Amino acid sequence: MRRGFVKACFGATLVLAFSGCRQDMHNQPKYVPYRSSEFFPDGLSERQQVEGTVARGQLHEDSYFYSGRVGTKEQDMFPFPITQAVMERGRERYDIYCSPCHGRTGDGQGMIVHRGYRRAADFHDQRIVALPVGHYFDIITHGFGAMPDYAAQIEPADRWAIAAYIRALQYAQNGTMAEVPGDQRGSLKDASQITVEGVSLPRALASGGQGSSEEISAAGANPLPASEPQQSTEGTRKK
Repeated sequence: MRRGFVKACFGATLVLAFSGCRQDMHNQPKYVPYRSSEFFPDGLSERQQVEGTVARGQLHEDSYFYSGRVGTKEQDMFPFPITQAVMERGRERYDIYCSPCHGRTGDGQGMIVHRGYRRAADFHDQRIVALPVGHYFDIITHGFGAMPDYAAQIEPADRWAIAAYIRALQYAQNGTMAEVPGDQRGSLKDASQITVEGVSLPRALASGGQGSSEEISAAGANPLPASEPQQSTEGTRKK
């Protein structure tokens, strides 16, 4: 008797479970957007968007923040103050998206180049150093030549952070003592004072690099000082 009751309960549970497996939500009567329909005079099942419709969060009131241009001209200024946090974010995004082609130091010798791909641009080339940061932002957004656009992968704020970090890489090899804040000059080291596994940096580089490439790169690239002056537009990005 007890065993029969248990079986009956189990069977009832299975029936209830299977009755819920229908695809009512999937099979419901509905129109796929913009499929034909006889409900409206124009034959469409959906209404066209009102002219001038803007998606939420896509108003782009600060045109420079989203383009790097004033009018049609690229500018050499940032749309917000460049802080240490921005620099660290730029380095992180650069290492993820840019270093495979351009290399960790921006010399255009990324890993894919060593695997047979075309060499990427060298950010230390004086022609590229002379370009405004708005140009870097535009290239990340729209791509150039063999480089695809990264608009879908990198948010606008991160594109500016990457542009700031590229400037930092350029300062590391092209900066002058006059550009270093006076209170930080005493902490700088001459190349001969830097050692890599006990070998001076110039000698390590001349001999093909003693120690790992990461150690040599770390020794050879001075980080941008936190108080490094940066141009910015009037005001900050509108929220």
